[in-house]
Amino acid sequence: MTKRRYIRGLNLATVLVCLFSPDQTRCQEAGASRPLCQVVSRQEILDAMRQADDYDPTATTNGARFQWEVIFRLAHRAWERNPRGAPLFIDSEHWFRAFMEATGRTEDEMPLYARLSYDYEQHMYVEYRMDRVIRSVIEGPAPRLALNVRIWWEERKDKADDYSYRDTLSTPNLKITIRRMISYRLLDLGDWFVCDKISGLSGRPTSGLLGLIFRIIGDGRIVHSRIAVSADGLQIVRGTSKKGFMGMTTTATIYPDGEMIKDLPDGRSDLKELKKRIKQTLKVEYVELPEGNLKKPQIPVEKPKGRPLEEPYDRT
Repeated sequence: MTKRRYIRGLNLATVLVCLFSPDQTRCQEAGASRPLCQVVSRQEILDAMRQADDYDPTATTNGARFQWEVIFRLAHRAWERNPRGAPLFIDSEHWFRAFMEATGRTEDEMPLYARLSYDYEQHMYVEYRMDRVIRSVIEGPAPRLALNVRIWWEERKDKADDYSYRDTLSTPNLKITIRRMISYRLLDLGDWFVCDKISGLSGRPTSGLLGLIFRIIGDGRIVHSRIAVSADGLQIVRGTSKKGFMGMTTTATIYPDGEMIKDLPDGRSDLKELKKRIKQTLKVEYVELPEGNLKKPQIPVEKPKGRPLEEPYDRT
């Protein structure tokens, strides 16, 4: 049976409880059973982040690609160890400190989007067992790997339920708003990525004609995004946002340094092929996300090795 036919025939089934090594920690979901989870170490995150060496991950416009690629690397590694293994838990402290070391920046030099995520202690929970993510692929290519990603911070009196920041590298400039609970489905289709069923993100243009329009109609919910990367490192991004019954889908090109332009640059037939690829029809039926509030597991504090993380990391 081919992998495509297998995935198309996936049905939600009873899953056997797996045995895990003693160093794996319990994650608890309120109102649900207490599944084991695999706490990803700072070193594993750092190893995955260091592979992003052909673009600037500190540019806000590159942030989504960077996050998705790192998550996929960690999930692929976990799947190779055990395709039936427990979901991954990624601690906000581990992620931020690994990001600092990978980019050689001090805490004050880190990009705003990363510092806000760290300040709000946004943790990440990644489910990579295919039958916990997808029921069936109705139309289009079958993913190599499919993930449920949930990002959250714990409800506290000293933390708001959302925060916003502005992206001034994009054209037009954007205002992004992050809710306390974000969820999305992440699909690896080999040579392009899909981020589907996005919940908890909204935004609007703040400059140009679109800025004037959205100032009147308000923020739109970001619900879907697709990315393909050219041989020379340009991202072709196609995203969809909705406001009430209105929807808008746009295509943009992001250069390795983070500069973003609308649609495609002239004279690039290869980018037209990438745009055609990410526009193809894809219909997926997903398994419902588990109910209940996420809780951070009790994990040991990891002491940094070698050079203190507060100092710039010496790439030489």
